[in-house]
Amino acid sequence: MKKLDKLTTILLIFNILMGLSMFILYGPFPFFRDFWITSAMTTRSHQYLAYILYDDKTIREVMANNTIIEVNEAPNTSLINKKEPIKVLDRYERRILDKDKGNDLYKVINIEGSGYKGHLVAIYDPSKISLALTKYHGIKGELLTEFAKANKTKVAINASGFNDSDGYGNGGTPAGSIVKEGKLIYEDNRREIQGGVIGFDYNNNLILTKENMRTALTKYNLRDAVEFGPFLIVNGKPSFIKGNGGWGLAPRTAIGQRSDGIVLFLIIDGRQTGHSIGADMVEMTRIMTNYKAINAANLDGGASTSLVVNEVLVNKPFMGQRPLPNAWIVTE
Repeated sequence: MKKLDKLTTILLIFNILMGLSMFILYGPFPFFRDFWITSAMTTRSHQYLAYILYDDKTIREVMANNTIIEVNEAPNTSLINKKEPIKVLDRYERRILDKDKGNDLYKVINIEGSGYKGHLVAIYDPSKISLALTKYHGIKGELLTEFAKANKTKVAINASGFNDSDGYGNGGTPAGSIVKEGKLIYEDNRREIQGGVIGFDYNNNLILTKENMRTALTKYNLRDAVEFGPFLIVNGKPSFIKGNGGWGLAPRTAIGQRSDGIVLFLIIDGRQTGHSIGADMVEMTRIMTNYKAINAANLDGGASTSLVVNEVLVNKPFMGQRPLPNAWIVTE
C-alpha cells in the first residue's frame, strides 16, 4: 500500500508539473511564449528551439506582434554641439559628467535593472575611438582581449556580426560592409534586416544611416564604420518598439552618442541565471535615453557581447570569449 501511495504521489506531482508547463507554454499569458520565440528566432543557429514548441502560424504571429519600427532619417550632425555648455540635470548626467579622478578619457558605470547587469562606458573624446579588425580576415576572428593587447587599448567592445556558417562561428568574415580609415575595405550587401551603417565621420560624429556603405562613405565622409542594427535612437527620436521588439532577452551590446559628443558603450550580460538574464530592445533604448544619447544602435550581441578595460575582460560572457571579426576600441 505504501509503494502504491508513493507511486500515486509521483504521478500526481508529474501531472501537476505537466499541467503547469502546458499552462506556461500555451496558456492565456503570452510573456513566456513571446520571450521564447523572439529569443530563439533572432539567433543564427538556434531558431529550431522555437519550432520545437510552436507551429509556424504561432511563430509568425508572435514575431508580428514584437517588432521595431526604426526612425528612417538622414543623420543630423548639427544636433551634436561639442561647445554647448553642459548642464547637470539628473543622476544620469552626474554619473556621466563626474569623471574618475585622473581619468579624462573614459568612465565605467555599473548598470543594473530587473533581471540584468552590465556596464556603460562614457568615452569623453570620440576621436580616440577607432575600428580594429582581425588580422586573419576571412579565416578566423580574434578574442576581444587579443584586440585590446595588440592595439594597447583602454576600452574595447565587440562591433559587427559575422557570416560564418559552422554554427558557433570562428568570426573570420564580418556581416555587412566595413570602412576603416576612410576606405571601403570589405563590401557585403547581406546586411542585417534592420539597422544599417553605424560609424564615425572625420568630425567624430556617430553616423546612423540606411544608405549602403559605398554611398554613405562619400556622402558622410566616414572614417570607420560597420553594418548592424537595429537603430535604437536617431536624431533624438527613439524607435517605435512593439512588444519586446522581436529580439527577446539576450546579452546585448550597443553604441550611442550624446549631444555633447560623449560616446556611450553599453553591454548587458545575459543567459546566466543568478547573474543576468539579459535585456530586450525596450530596455536598451531606455538606458540609452536615460543617459541622453541622441543616436544609438544595437551591435552584435549574444555570445559576442564583451567589454575589455585596460586589456582585462570585465563582463561575463555566458560562453566565454568568442572570436570576433572587429571591435570598437579606445586608445590614448
